Amino acid sequence: GVQHQHAHIAACMAEHGLDGSRPVIGVSFDGTGYGEDGAIWGGEFLVADYKSYQRMFHLEYFPLPGGDASIKKPARIALALLWSLGLDWDERLVSVKEFSETERTLLRAQLEKKINTPLTSSMGRLFDAAAALAGVRQRVNYEGQAAIEFESLADLAEAESYSLALNQDEVQVRGVVEALIKDVMAGVPASKISARFHNGLAEGVRMVVRKTSQDSGIREVALSGGVWQNITLLRRTLSLLQADGFEVYIHREVPPNDGGLSLGQAVIAASRLRG
Repeated sequence: GVQHQHAHIAACMAEHGLDGSRPVIGVSFDGTGYGEDGAIWGGEFLVADYKSYQRMFHLEYFPLPGGDASIKKPARIALALLWSLGLDWDERLVSVKEFSETERTLLRAQLEKKINTPLTSSMGRLFDAAAALAGVRQRVNYEGQAAIEFESLADLAEAESYSLALNQDEVQVRGVVEALIKDVMAGVPASKISARFHNGLAEGVRMVVRKTSQDSGIREVALSGGVWQNITLLRRTLSLLQADGFEVYIHREVPPNDGGLSLGQAVIAASRLRG
């Protein structure tokens, strides 16, 4: 009865002792959270208090071939993302080379015919795809491994970034993916590619939060969901939002991942019971 991303934001609010009388801008980034439209959410910008939430913006949808099974093979997610953006499966990319011609034909048919390809707006899965396209990891032993290794490479001195775009309520990633692939083809080191990806995401969060604030007048922001365990992304985003004068709430005692979800579920349920 409590939406997954709403619970993440409520958990962060509760940790900071907010009474829920005023809404916050909630940025919920994780791997998998069931959405109200039947898709897998995980790249969400909400306006939320304890009683309810409004989904303002979200990462654009792309298909997950095989659903959760694809988590074990970021290369599959990478190819699905390229397909959804209308970009070629260039055989110079490590992710494409990971599959035989027959496997690629089957995967393309699966995507075209929408056979077990739920849609996702997950930031965690976008990280998986980016790590695979950058050549960091094509298969994983545990969820998040590709993203963790991708983050560990980031050159913190790198200033360039890949830019996200906003179209109505969608945060669009085509520009990010095209720029990343161009750098891979040009032989740019993975350390710079990782940094540019992280920088672009932080700047993208700033852009969407600014827009949401303009529309709502809200100046408080809560960051929650497992992706915020990424310290590089968290520090850069926090710095940009605070420079804009936002009050930003982050997790310090309650886990940002699903370990903190029950707290959010409890405060939302209590708020609704009180009417």
